[in-house]
Amino acid sequence: MSVPVYTELQRDALGELANVGCGQAGTALGTMLARTVELTVPTVRVLDLADAVDALGPPEDEVTAVVLPTTGDLEASVLLLFDGTDVARLSVMLGVDPDDVEMARSAVGEIGNIIGTSYLNAIVAMSGGASEPEPPVTMTDMRAALVSTALAAGPAGAYDAAILVDCRLSVEGEECSLVFVLLAGADDIDRLLARIGLGREA
Repeated sequence: MSVPVYTELQRDALGELANVGCGQAGTALGTMLARTVELTVPTVRVLDLADAVDALGPPEDEVTAVVLPTTGDLEASVLLLFDGTDVARLSVMLGVDPDDVEMARSAVGEIGNIIGTSYLNAIVAMSGGASEPEPPVTMTDMRAALVSTALAAGPAGAYDAAILVDCRLSVEGEECSLVFVLLAGADDIDRLLARIGLGREA
């Protein structure tokens, strides 16, 4: 199934949902770290799965991902992707030795859990739904393999669309980047839009 064509207004609305969700996520992370955190969103894209996988970058590159499936009104998964450089930067921010692979992965997993859960909760709250995130899973693998794992986390055939959110994370001036990928069915995205008064006409 291909992603329906959304109007510019609908895409802007999805972008605004992502912006507010990221703002809530940055606030939650700042509270956890007791430091000033800024999470900015330069771009938001709504793509079908094939285009989304291509847009994420070379499939063979090794990255670290945090996967958070969610159940309820919004059947979706959030995939947060960090490259090796950003994993090291985040580890240093948290006072963890980046050469200690397991500790660094654990630190990134905790950040991903806080950011991803806050992001999901904000989107669900704004859309008037009721969903709960599942326990997160943190993995390091080739990008294509991690996307496949995230797809497998949901019901068979449940995801046919992706909202890609490119983010810049700054913790007291130290910057790194990450990518949010909200995997969802086109019907779920339609319901999100309908709940904020921008549903497509039948």
